Amino acid sequence: MDNELLMKLADKTLTKDGLRQRVKQDFDLLPVLLEGTCSPKAAVRYGCAKVLMDLSAEQPEKLYPYMDAFIGLLDSKYRILTWNAMAIIANLAKVDREQKFDAVFEKYYSFLSNEYMVTVANTVGNSGKIALAKPYFIPRITAELLKVENVSVNPHLTEECKRVIAENAIGTFDLFFDQIEEKEKKKVLAFVERQLDSSRRTLSAKATGFLEKWR
Repeated sequence: MDNELLMKLADKTLTKDGLRQRVKQDFDLLPVLLEGTCSPKAAVRYGCAKVLMDLSAEQPEKLYPYMDAFIGLLDSKYRILTWNAMAIIANLAKVDREQKFDAVFEKYYSFLSNEYMVTVANTVGNSGKIALAKPYFIPRITAELLKVENVSVNPHLTEECKRVIAENAIGTFDLFFDQIEEKEKKKVLAFVERQLDSSRRTLSAKATGFLEKWR
């Protein structure tokens, strides 16, 4: 039955939504999905990861027993699996009774130095959930996010990519700005102010909106 599920996902007789519904009826199938993330078949690998990501948002307590496995996926050779793992870990932060995320904080935020824009953007985008779940990390998360202005440009991360990342960072700061210490708030406001004249219209608009709300 278990392998049958993965086979059906592979031949597309079972959709990702169908698989998600099956697992919601029987969470004992979670190890099958984790096995699926190691499949050589992309449809199975990414289908299982997507379902796990969706379920982590809906019922994090059901997936928390597998936190170590998701942390392991951060080292995947497949970038999409790393992105899925980052989202799952952020979703599970609010039920992280054993503080497993705390042990990999530096590893998680090392992805801000990644050469791929989407990896950096995922780190930034997931940080709001982590900050709200673990407010004692807000000072460190704030300091990490303020570094995005200084990420290195490369063929996979252009100046325009940096502007996209800065826009994401402003959206993330907005989620927990009221919990940032006053001294650090000034640094965040200064960061946002530097984006006002950006050539990226949506970035300058987001910066304007943020400052109207918080300054």
